[in-house]
Amino acid sequence: MDKLKLMLEKIYLASVGYSYTNLGRLFLRLFVGIMLIQFGVRHLTYYYEIRDIFPMVLGMSSETSLIVMIIIELVCSLFIMMGFFTRLMSVPPLVAMMIAEYFLLNDYTQQAINLLSWHQQGYLPVMFSGIYFFILLVGPGKISIDYFLSLHIIHTEDRSEDELEEV
Repeated sequence: MDKLKLMLEKIYLASVGYSYTNLGRLFLRLFVGIMLIQFGVRHLTYYYEIRDIFPMVLGMSSETSLIVMIIIELVCSLFIMMGFFTRLMSVPPLVAMMIAEYFLLNDYTQQAINLLSWHQQGYLPVMFSGIYFFILLVGPGKISIDYFLSLHIIHTEDRSEDELEEV
């Protein structure tokens, strides 16, 4: 019985104790980048069909709003996936998802908001917003261009790598 207990404790401590935060950040950046890039490609593919029906946002025409959204979906996703200007590049998609959620909820004004089920598209921008906010908070991790550039800057200025850990 003691051997079983020790084995279970060892398995538990191994599963709790090890943290792959940098690998996790890389996975999340790649995942969210791929997920949003597919929307950009779809918008680009059906550009002529949706350019007149796309919502007008922030005083821009439908076509201009669609172009801005495609740029956000493609460019920001690529930068986030590479881990280049990660925190800065997570802001435009975060704002775009908040605006998308606003427009989606306005389409549901005929229904009560609490009648939205989990599989309706109204929750997709909220999920993306949460991921982009998380990336904004935690940064790109050590498996990123941002990290390697910061190492280069620190070594060029003959400073210690400990400064990166404090940030």
